[in-house]
Amino acid sequence: MKLLVCLSKTPETTARIAFTDNDTRFDTNGVNMIMNPYDEWYALIRAIELKEKNGATVTIINVGPATNDTIIRKGIALGADTAVRIDADSPSAFFTASQIAGYARDKGFDMIFSGKETIDYNGSEVGAMVAEMLDLPFVSYATNLEIDGDLAIVSREIEGGTEIAEVHPPLVLSAAKGLAQQRIPNMMGIMKAKRSTIEVLPPIAVESPVRIAGYALPPEKGGVKLVDPENMDELVALLNSEAKAI
Repeated sequence: MKLLVCLSKTPETTARIAFTDNDTRFDTNGVNMIMNPYDEWYALIRAIELKEKNGATVTIINVGPATNDTIIRKGIALGADTAVRIDADSPSAFFTASQIAGYARDKGFDMIFSGKETIDYNGSEVGAMVAEMLDLPFVSYATNLEIDGDLAIVSREIEGGTEIAEVHPPLVLSAAKGLAQQRIPNMMGIMKAKRSTIEVLPPIAVESPVRIAGYALPPEKGGVKLVDPENMDELVALLNSEAKAI
């Protein structure tokens, strides 16, 4: 079984949010960047679990500059066998998905994993785009995955319950909380990561249909207004005129 896991780099959730280049780029100055948690904790770890149980091979792929090698090496330290970086600064999810699909198209991967979303853009786009580009079935927001012979049994939470899908590989899957349990690299894995070679490939030519016109911070929240519990008329008036809740 050959598995491909898509990794992305994101700022920590506590990072200061600011923009540069006329508000068209996220300002990374002073920001600690990490592997996207949904990619790491759930997609990558579940792939490694399948490797340990079923003898699979795990390849990780990232689209980004050389500064992303740190998160890629963490993926190797956690248990990935090989690593690939497409050397490009991605302008859009479409571009990223095109690079991943271009790499994976003739490699015979049985499953392609991604996190359900990145914690910076929250777009949930790349996995579905890769599946479409490769003409493969796609299961999103997976919370459980089991392999039964030549069948992948995938569970995901839906409104009011759980949906269980049975899919014959190859397929693309996006991972949600519950698919695996977080791990930390051990010393042997860290030493392997330091010695490992990351295959760096040039990007394929892609004309992205989307460009970032600009970013803006949400408006600052106003102060809290306290209303005397005996004054319901004032509360109703505020809910109507200011909160627009009624």
